[in-house]
Amino acid sequence: QVQLVESGGGLVQAGGSLRLSCAASGRTVSNYAMAWFRQAPEKEREFVAGFSRSGLTIDYADSVKGRFTISRDNAKNTVYLQMTSLKFEDTAVYYCAADPRPIGLTRTAQGYAYWGQGTQVTVSS
Repeated sequence: QVQLVESGGGLVQAGGSLRLSCAASGRTVSNYAMAWFRQAPEKEREFVAGFSRSGLTIDYADSVKGRFTISRDNAKNTVYLQMTSLKFEDTAVYYCAADPRPIGLTRTAQGYAYWGQGTQVTVSS
């Protein structure tokens, strides 16, 4: 199984940028559909961005489309989430997740078997 560790969170002003990293160990990320989720206080965990195992399917939540970019570096066994034009409402704990399904991509958190511990992103208005 894969272990996931997120990093890169922090405090940033509205309009700023951050890049989150999800370092994998145990297995390579190319064996999984990968996604980023986020959870704000008193809200449900929501899908942010993800790509299928093949990388051919990439999906973004409407709220981040055009501002966030998900990518994968197989050599570093790491998945990234580049976040630009950050807004106050992007404040949340961000989680990396892996799904071993061979085809496709789901936005449902229950579809992901492996999770990191999360990294806090705080955007000041």
